[in-house]
Amino acid sequence: MDLTHVIAQRPSKKIYVDGDKVIKLFDNNFAKSDILNEALNQARVEDTGINAPHIHEVTKIDGQWAIVMDYIPGKTLAQLMEENPGKINEYLEQFVALQRYMHAFRAPNLNKLKDKMSRKIDETTLDSTIKYELHTRLEGMPVKRKLCHGDFNPSNIIVRPDGVMFIIDWSHATQGNAGADVARTYLLFVLEGKQELAESYLRLFCKKSGMSRKYINSWLPIVAASQSVKGKKEEIEILHKWANVVEFN
Repeated sequence: MDLTHVIAQRPSKKIYVDGDKVIKLFDNNFAKSDILNEALNQARVEDTGINAPHIHEVTKIDGQWAIVMDYIPGKTLAQLMEENPGKINEYLEQFVALQRYMHAFRAPNLNKLKDKMSRKIDETTLDSTIKYELHTRLEGMPVKRKLCHGDFNPSNIIVRPDGVMFIIDWSHATQGNAGADVARTYLLFVLEGKQELAESYLRLFCKKSGMSRKYINSWLPIVAASQSVKGKKEEIEILHKWANVVEFN
């Protein structure tokens, strides 16, 4: 495999393109179980038929784990938004439509979102009272089985030259409540300092889906707690504030 053409680099991993394949190479800080789980998630998503890169193999290259999958040519939706600010509303419409389309799929072999959130709450450094309130709120949420991405943002959408969109990076995929997935997207925009875009996104999603803002808000403390477990140091304080059920209502 040719590892000379880097197309993306993130903490602890690099992504290379070699012909019609992408190689996601992880460093030794990544647990083998997390890498294999990411590959399994994506394979299960493939089974739904949604537009996502197909995995070809999970292997080791010079002692490092790698996932080899389809290369999808094009630009990310985030790049297009940055390059064409005058078309932001058009892109936002496409973004919301794609997320709603995704939520219509079912992947019954994926982990359950509520189980994952429960584990994440336990892993936080929040005090026991807030954890109890979060668990209570989580238990009261309706049981759903929608396909949820867990990190649905414009940088994880590739738009091919023909306009067809593909969703990438399914490492956080679960089956569960669409409201939690929407709350996560909203929170990601806020953490990037894009408050206005976050509000525009949420208004549009509620309008198109009929989902209430109140319902999505009810997920925000739970999602913020989950995000805080592996969140950046500079984000922990704001995430903990959002996770405080007593203060955030």
